[in-house]
Order: sequence, then structure tokens, then C-alpha cells
Amino acid sequence: MTGKESAAGRDESDGVLHRHNAAAATAALAALSAAAFAYVTTESLPVGLLQPISQGLHSSLVATGRLVTVYAAINVVLSAPLAHLTKGLPRKATIVALLAALVVTSLAAAAAPSYGWLMAIRVVTALAQAIFWSLVIPTAASLFPRSMSGRAVGWVLGGASLAVVLGVPAGTWLGQQAGWRAAFIGVAGLGALLALPIAMALPSYHPAETHAGTGSAPDRRRYRLAMVTTALAVGGFFCTYTYVSPFLTKVAGLALRDVAGVLLLTGAATVGGVVAGSIISRRHPVIAPLVPVVVMAPSLLALYLLGRTLPAAIALVASACVALGAYDVSNQNRVLEVAPASTDIASAWASASFNVGIAGGSLAGGLVLHGYGPRSTALLGGLVALAALFAAAAAARRRPGAPPPATREAI
Repeated sequence: MTGKESAAGRDESDGVLHRHNAAAATAALAALSAAAFAYVTTESLPVGLLQPISQGLHSSLVATGRLVTVYAAINVVLSAPLAHLTKGLPRKATIVALLAALVVTSLAAAAAPSYGWLMAIRVVTALAQAIFWSLVIPTAASLFPRSMSGRAVGWVLGGASLAVVLGVPAGTWLGQQAGWRAAFIGVAGLGALLALPIAMALPSYHPAETHAGTGSAPDRRRYRLAMVTTALAVGGFFCTYTYVSPFLTKVAGLALRDVAGVLLLTGAATVGGVVAGSIISRRHPVIAPLVPVVVMAPSLLALYLLGRTLPAAIALVASACVALGAYDVSNQNRVLEVAPASTDIASAWASASFNVGIAGGSLAGGLVLHGYGPRSTALLGGLVALAALFAAAAAARRRPGAPPPATREAI
């Protein structure tokens, strides 16, 4: 039997949970989506609380922005090594342990007496998240037949996007009302609530025992170009978005008390992008990762030109958020398709490239913010996203004689 026949046979005969209990598979997927919500909320909290944390710990805006940069850098450096170390561990026990780590580190962050203490805690949380993202996408895909794995990925990333829509704005509002420490206590409570559903809902089998263990159409070239595109596109976005609060208040004239409301609006746009990206992935899989970058680069460049007008600034930030959501889900589906080896390792490198973008973007944005002010972050972000456009276009070009990629069911 050939490798292709073996993979096809495994897809038809493996014991994915959905084949035996559709309700249980849906419940497990919902629990994983909620866990993604919790982790992305804690990762992104400093974006909405940049100024309160800065004032409370007597640190500069640039230094406080490094809470995002260093967090992402940890994911960049350690995602793949940690994925190698943990790929054989039981998934249920590992994910429950990662949620417990989120609870403990969130409480420790809330008690941080200094900037250095908070940074150290963020490093530990980032280590847990590096493992989490290498596991959660293949685990979600393994709950369903291959034809439904795009839907599973969309649900997990939808949970992550809801963190931007609900988690970060709620944390921002809570931080403004009760102090930034209360926002981290809220994340700890959410993580504690999720541990039991995860333990009850996830099946005992390992994703490597199912179709989700390997790519459906391995292609090393497309995979490498996807990693480059991700680093550049996400880098351009976070060069601007990490400092969106000072941009909106100091350039566009938004009142600080209204920042949470605007983050809610732009976060909703990210969810819309996830839905749009899922649709594009199903109908036009070849160009699905390209289309969002076509939207993102002009949006960020236009933000630099028109951002002094508040309605235009809000609309353009929302447009960039739509693009990020669409890119994330279309790229994750592409990774499951073209992964050249284990999807665990491929997902780990995908997470690393995403965090290269977050770390590099927030660092570069901090440098130009310090030297040229918040408006400059949009110009640099737009130029980096423009570079991503060339990489995405190269990935969309099919080599002569190469078979067309398989379509995948999505949201």
C-alpha cells in the first residue's frame, strides 16, 4: 500500500470522536475554542492596558509595549523545540496542565510588585502558550473527519478572535474601572472554569493516530512561503496595533475612556475576518492567504495618511483587523494542507512565525513611536505588510505540473 493510499484509508477508518459522538466532538471543540480565548486574552491584555500598566508600574510606554514583544519572542524561539519535547504527551492531560499554568501565572501577574516581576511572569505564561498553540490546532482537527477539519480550525481561531472582541475590551474596561490587576484576576478565573470541561470533553486518543497527524498535500515550498508571509503580514499589523491606543488618543483625538469601545468594534471586525477567511479558504484555497494581505497593506498605509480624522482612523483599523482574522484562518488551513511532516511541528513553526511578526512588529513600532510618534507606526506597518504581499503572491503561484490543492470544508 502506498503512503497516499495509507493516508486515505486512515482518513476513512480512523476513530475520530465525531464519527462516534458528534455532540461530544462539538463540546470538545467548544472547550478548545474557549481555551484559545483565554490564552489570547492574556497575551493581548497589555495592548488595551498599556497606559494604566505604564503608570502603575512607573515604566515608559515603550517598555510596557515590550511585555507584548518579549511574550512573542518566547514563542518564536521555543515553539518548535517545545513541540518536539511534548509531541508524545497525552493531549488531554497536557492541555489541562497548560490551563492550570495560565491560572497560576495570571494570579502572579495580578500581584506583580514591579515591572521586572510582571515581565518574568509573562515569560512563564509565554512558555505555556508556546506549547498550547503547537497542540490545539491539530487536536481540534483530530476531533472531526478530514473534510470538516477546516471548520474545527475556524472555531478555534474564532475563539481566539473573540478574545480580541470581548476579552481585551472587557479587560481594558475592567482595568480602567478597578485597576489593571483586576483584568489578570479575571483571566485566572476563566482558566479555572475551563479546566474541568477540557478534562471531561477531550478524547484520550492522540491526534497522530488520526488524519490530523500529517498534511493532506505536503508541499515544502508553499509551507516555507506561508511562514515568511505570516511573519511579514503579522509584523506589519502589530507594528501599528500594539500602539493603537496612543495612536487613537494622540493622533485621532479619541478620549482615553472610549478606547475600550473602539477595541470592541475593531475586535468584532477580526471575527468577521475569520468568517470571511473561512469562506475564501473553501471557495478559493489557492489565493485565500493572499486576499487578506491585499486588504491589510493599503489599510495601514491609508491609516498613516488619513488617521488624524477619527472616523477614518477607526474604519481603517477595523479593516486591518478584518484582514488579520481572514489571514489567520486561511493560513492555518493552508498549514494543515501543506505541512511537510508532522502537523504538530508544522503548527509550532506557524505559531513561531506568527510570533515573529508580533515581536518584530511591536519592537519596530516601539522604536518609531519613540523617535517619530504614534503616527509613524502606521507607515512602517503598511510598508512591512506590502512586503508580505509579494511573499503571498509567490505562494499563490502554482508550479508547472503541480496538482491543484484539495478544498477543505470551512465555516
